[in-house]
Amino acid sequence: MKRITLLVGIALFAFLSSFAQGAKNIKINEVLMVNDSSIMNEFGQRGAWIELVNTAYSSYDVRGMFIATDRRVLDKSLTVPERIKMMSQLPNDDCTRLTARTHLLFFLNSNPARGAHHLDAKANPNEPLWIALYDGNAVDLIDSVTVPVLKPNTSYARENDGREQWVIKAPDAVTPAMNNYVQVTETKIAFLKRNDPHGFGITILAMGIVFSCLVLLYIAFSIMGAIMKRRKRKKEEWRKTKTSRKFHLKKSRERTSEAQTEESKASVKGEADSSNTFVSGFGDADVSDEEYMAVIAMALKQYEDDVHDTESGIITITHSNQHWRNV
Repeated sequence: MKRITLLVGIALFAFLSSFAQGAKNIKINEVLMVNDSSIMNEFGQRGAWIELVNTAYSSYDVRGMFIATDRRVLDKSLTVPERIKMMSQLPNDDCTRLTARTHLLFFLNSNPARGAHHLDAKANPNEPLWIALYDGNAVDLIDSVTVPVLKPNTSYARENDGREQWVIKAPDAVTPAMNNYVQVTETKIAFLKRNDPHGFGITILAMGIVFSCLVLLYIAFSIMGAIMKRRKRKKEEWRKTKTSRKFHLKKSRERTSEAQTEESKASVKGEADSSNTFVSGFGDADVSDEEYMAVIAMALKQYEDDVHDTESGIITITHSNQHWRNV
């Protein structure tokens, strides 16, 4: 079980690591130059704006990063302070923390003193605009795009959040601080084909679902198996206990029966011995059975010789000096 848990953790870590967050996951997502009817700032005013998107599945703070609209910053011979002077730094504010797949909007041609969403980066709507996002060291280029001259209230945006392909959006399709527009008439199949043309995303999703289901099934069956084994073990223990009790009870009954049989045999033997003693010698162990039988035979002989009286039912032996009495 521990091995399976470890494997699941490694697989989950590898899956999340493939979407590991970093500055490279922050992209310029949409730019609008002439704003007559689009979103307003907190002062009720409209102006040019730029939208950033976090394409990763974890949070990242963009504070300290830079927005540049001056191509001179591409000169690698410039020092960092010189480069910073030609850039607009993103404020150190709570709003700069981008959670997974979220957006952040900044107004251009403004004053940072007006709020965290205001930058002093210059944007001329009458000519193509090169706009770039630099890391906090003002050296590493994260993302850049050249925005063509646009009609009022139209924007230059990625076809979908974070995608490489850019398109010009009509005023009714502009999506500030939101996912880039998807036609409501678009079918789910067409949407998937457009967003995942090679099928990698749906494949990973399907494999993840199947793998997760298999893990859940394994855990469920493992728990059920453990419960059934425990119940079986208890049942076997109860059966063994019951069998042992029956065995001991049977043995006890057999011992009791044997004891009763021995007692009966002893009693019968005692009675037989008593009867034999009475018949054979009247309890005198010094006289043999033959001698007693001889005495009885001689007594009967004397009786037949009219030694006894004639009283009915009574045998009387007179006191006479008979030789057989001395036996």
